[in-house]
Amino acid sequence: MTDFGQFSLPGWLVLPLAPFIGSWLGVVVRRLPAGRRLALDRSGCEHCNTPLGPAALVPLCSFIWQRGRCRHCGVWLGWFYPAIELAAVAVAAAAFCADGNGGQVWIDAALGWTLLCAAWIDAETFRLPDSITLSLILIGLVVTWFLNGSAIFNHAAAAALGYGSFRLLDMIYFSLRKRHGLGQGDAKLLAAAGAWLGLAVLPYVVVSAGIIGICIAILSRRTGGLRGEQMIAFGPALALAFFLLQITGVALF
Repeated sequence: MTDFGQFSLPGWLVLPLAPFIGSWLGVVVRRLPAGRRLALDRSGCEHCNTPLGPAALVPLCSFIWQRGRCRHCGVWLGWFYPAIELAAVAVAAAAFCADGNGGQVWIDAALGWTLLCAAWIDAETFRLPDSITLSLILIGLVVTWFLNGSAIFNHAAAAALGYGSFRLLDMIYFSLRKRHGLGQGDAKLLAAAGAWLGLAVLPYVVVSAGIIGICIAILSRRTGGLRGEQMIAFGPALALAFFLLQITGVALF
C-alpha cells in the first residue's frame, strides 16, 4: 500500500468512528431515495416523529439501552440501524486488517462505507443513486491522480470500458428478452470500480460480482426470498467485489 508519510490521523480511529458513520449512512439510506434533506432535518422516531435527544443518537448503545424501542411511543424500531452500524464496523475492520495503521485505511474505509450505502439503497429500491456512483467515479480518478498520476489514463479508460460494456450487455439482453437485465446504476458503479482499480482488475470485479450474485440468488431462493423470475439487485454483489478487490487485490476465483 501507498506510504502516506505523516498522515494526521492514526488509522485505528476508523474503528471507534465506524458506528457513527453507520448511523449517518442509515439516515442517507432512509432519506436519499425519498428525496428528503440529509443534513437539516433532525433525526426522529419514524413512527411518532418525536425528535431524538443526544442519548438516543449514540450508535448501538442507545438501541441496547432502550431495548430497540422508542422511549416516547414504545414502538419496536427494527434492526435496520444496528445492522447498518455493525456493517460499517465490519467495513472499517476489514480495511484496518488489510491496511494497518497507515493513511490508506482511511481511503479504503471511506470507499467501503460509500459502497455499503449504495448497496443497501439498491437492495431496497433497485436503484443506485447518481449522487453516489458518479461521485465515486470522480473521486476514484482524483485518488488515482494523487497516488499514481501515471496511471490516470489507464483508470479513466477502465471507467469508460466498465460503463460501456455493461450498457452494451444490457442492450443485448433487452433485445433478446424485452426487459432490462442491468440498470444504468450498475454500469456507473462498474465505471467507478474501473476508476479506482484500473483496466487489469476490471474483469476480476465482473467475475467476482457474478459469483457473489449467484450465491445471493441461491440463498434467497432457498430461504423463500426469491420466487420465479423475480429480480435481484446486482449492486450489492458488485459493491462487495469492488471493495474486496480494493483492499486485498484478491479475486474470488
